[in-house]
Amino acid sequence: MKALEKKQAVVLREKGNSIKDISKELGVAKSSVSLWVRNIELTEAQKYHLKQKGLLKEEVEKRRRTRLTNEKFKRDQIINAAEATVPKITNKQLWFIGMMLYWGEGGKTRRTVRFSNSDPDLIKMIMIFFREICEVPEAKFRGHIHIHHHLDHKAAEKYWSQISGIPASRIYKTYRKPNKSSLGKKDSLPNGTFDIYVLDTFLFYKIVGWARGISMRLLGESKGGFSSNKII
Repeated sequence: MKALEKKQAVVLREKGNSIKDISKELGVAKSSVSLWVRNIELTEAQKYHLKQKGLLKEEVEKRRRTRLTNEKFKRDQIINAAEATVPKITNKQLWFIGMMLYWGEGGKTRRTVRFSNSDPDLIKMIMIFFREICEVPEAKFRGHIHIHHHLDHKAAEKYWSQISGIPASRIYKTYRKPNKSSLGKKDSLPNGTFDIYVLDTFLFYKIVGWARGISMRLLGESKGGFSSNKII
C-alpha cells in the first residue's frame, strides 16, 4: 500500500480538493484516491466550491469550443472567397506555374529533368505541365520513390503510380532508407517522396532557357535562371 500517498490524499481531501485533482497531483489512479478518502465527508462549502469549479471548467471549455468554431468559420470564409477569385487556368498560366514549380523543386544538374516532392497535388500539377506544355511522351517518364524502411513500400509504389499516371513498370526500384530513429513515431510521410524523371536532355536545356528568359524579363538579368555553373 502507498502509505505516504494515502496520507497526502487524505490531507488534500480534507482541504476540499477533488479526487481528480488529488490523483493528478500525487500521480496515482483516481480509483485509489477514491478508496482512500471514501470516509471523508466534505463540508457544504467545500461541495459548493467543487461544484462551481466544475461549472467554471465546463464554461471555459464551452467558450474555447465556440472560439475555435468562430475562428474556423472566419478562416473558411477567407479561403473560400480567395478560391472563388481564381479564374480558369490558361496554357500560358500553366506554363508559368510549371516553371515556378520546377524552379523551386526541379533538378538543375546532371542535364536531367527531375522533379521531387511529397505533395500529391504538386506531383499532379507538374505532370500536367510535362504532358500538356512540354508534350512529353509517356514512354519517357520514369519514377523513383524514397521511403523509410519500416513503411509499406509496396503500397507507396501503387499510390504514386496512381497519382502520377506512371505505370509501376516504369518506376525504379524503391529506395528504402534505414532510419531506426523513426520507428514508433508518427509518420508524416507514409508514402515517402516521389521523384519524376523525364528522359529528355533537350527538354532539360529548354527548361533552362525558359528559366533564364523569365529571370531576364522580370529582373533584367541576361543570365538569370539556372546559372551555368550549376549545369554539370
